[in-house]
Amino acid sequence: MPDVAFLNPARLWLLVGVAVVAIAYVLMQRRRSRYAVRFTNLRLLDKVAPNRPAWRRHVPAALFLAMLALLVVGFARPTDEVRVPKERATVMIAVDVSASMLATDVRPDRLRAAKEAARDFADELPDHFNVGLVAFAGNATVVVPPGTDRDVLKAGVDRLSETTAGLGGTAIGEAITTSLAAIRSVDPRADKDPPPARIVLLSDGANTSGRDPDEAAGEANTMNVPVDTISFGTTAGEIARRGGVAMSVPVDGDTLRGVAEKTKGGYHEADSKEELQAVYADIGSSVGYVKERADVSSRFIGLALIIAMAAALASMFWFSRIP
Repeated sequence: MPDVAFLNPARLWLLVGVAVVAIAYVLMQRRRSRYAVRFTNLRLLDKVAPNRPAWRRHVPAALFLAMLALLVVGFARPTDEVRVPKERATVMIAVDVSASMLATDVRPDRLRAAKEAARDFADELPDHFNVGLVAFAGNATVVVPPGTDRDVLKAGVDRLSETTAGLGGTAIGEAITTSLAAIRSVDPRADKDPPPARIVLLSDGANTSGRDPDEAAGEANTMNVPVDTISFGTTAGEIARRGGVAMSVPVDGDTLRGVAEKTKGGYHEADSKEELQAVYADIGSSVGYVKERADVSSRFIGLALIIAMAAALASMFWFSRIP
């Protein structure tokens, strides 16, 4: 437990008392063994007590000592870093729905894998978070305004298709700007008093239309809204065009990396559905929760109680008494 610290470490000295009790128990057992040897009629002893408990008689005592040690640790008030849900936040999920997202280098294809991961990501966020959805291709549009209804959000994710935001390019800058506008709609004071917010943007290519991503990233940075970007796909991506001719659509993450760096967000790469789900889970843990040091003495006290009950059960089962 490398992260555990104690509010009252001096109380751990009581563990010395536990050690003294353990040593005293061992000495008493040795003394009892010497007395047993003095019993001269060993044949009679075997008849009186043919099935001696051997190691079982030490189990309740060992459990009792373990319980004492855990109670002492709990009494010292241990603290550890725990995940605590943030009080409020708005998260916008922006998904590229351009034609290149139909590439099958990721099974079943980039878009369907992205939709599945986005649904899982929404489930990872605290229920009281406002979560919205933006689709972008040649332009960007709000598919689901920020809200707490996850069923509405998932229905919006299911509706994502190549035609959701129009064909003709990849408008990363427009996706950021549209997401920022949606964040402002939740709190009109966002320009002066920005609410906790974040944009998670997934794409497989560079910006080819609409607003300059660098300019949009500057606006996000001014509003203190980090943009986490995910470059999704492989260099072997292809889509079928009319006539059955394959068109190469390799992943290009340079623009996304730049956006993340300018907005103090994180840049991620994923070339499979499993990697994408892992990326979303990682982002969700940083977006939805903060790590705070908290008193975790209940962990040790609870474990001590379980061990105490185990000691009582072992003693009753083997010796028909409670220690």
